[in-house]
Amino acid sequence: ILPWAVPSIPTILSVRFMLNPEWGVINTTIFKLTGLDGPNWLNDPTLALCFSMLMHIWKSLPFWTLILVAGRLAIPSEQYEAASVDGATNWQKFRFITWPSMKTLYLTSTILSMIWTLGDFNSVYLLTGGGPADLTHVLATLGIRYLRLDQVDLAMASIVVALPMVLPLVYFMMKRLSK
Repeated sequence: ILPWAVPSIPTILSVRFMLNPEWGVINTTIFKLTGLDGPNWLNDPTLALCFSMLMHIWKSLPFWTLILVAGRLAIPSEQYEAASVDGATNWQKFRFITWPSMKTLYLTSTILSMIWTLGDFNSVYLLTGGGPADLTHVLATLGIRYLRLDQVDLAMASIVVALPMVLPLVYFMMKRLSK
């Protein structure tokens, strides 16, 4: 639960210092083990995007784990015992008991995760600043970038565009889960 409980700013800045190509802990360890210089983690677009995603996942994973474990524990154990008596396999228990009981929780978690990911300003801005070459921007950092460039219309568009992207996806997910 620690990654979720610790404020994001010190966490992200610590990771940024660890990824420093000259004196960061990761490159220093690589050099001591192999004698080779490590990559410039945050100047490579692919690596920078991967680390931005890893930071977001690392930060939010304890919260989602807590939510899903609580949802799983809320399912009465009698249902699983009855399924065992009837000869159900673990897969059948998941398919016919766990999944139907938790599908609204999965839907809610997915929707919240999408919304929070689109607005994850801290991870991207503090780790990469949206760079290199503006390839790690999310909608929140893109909106801030356009505001800095006095392009208010593009800033508003980048922020407002999230709603039409998320709503149809939510609709189709709800339709599919209601079947």
